Amino acid sequence: MTKLGSEHPRHHDLRHTGLTWMADALVPLHHLRKTAGHGSLSTTQRYLHPNLSAITGAGELLAQHLRSPKRAHLCAVR
Repeated sequence: MTKLGSEHPRHHDLRHTGLTWMADALVPLHHLRKTAGHGSLSTTQRYLHPNLSAITGAGELLAQHLRSPKRAHLCAVR
């Protein structure tokens, strides 16, 4: 854990890290909820801490979608 930047990890920190890694591996949110034993999806979402590259990657996916010629055609049809 020290190599990952946490000199004094708590058990609860490991829950956050594990759930975040599972989400990064594209495990569906409803499975994460069950794994964590949460009653609601909103509780599970508060446990997830995406890294900067995941957020940047999501933005790039949106930019690609918005630049798509297929999307431009669909918008013109409407």
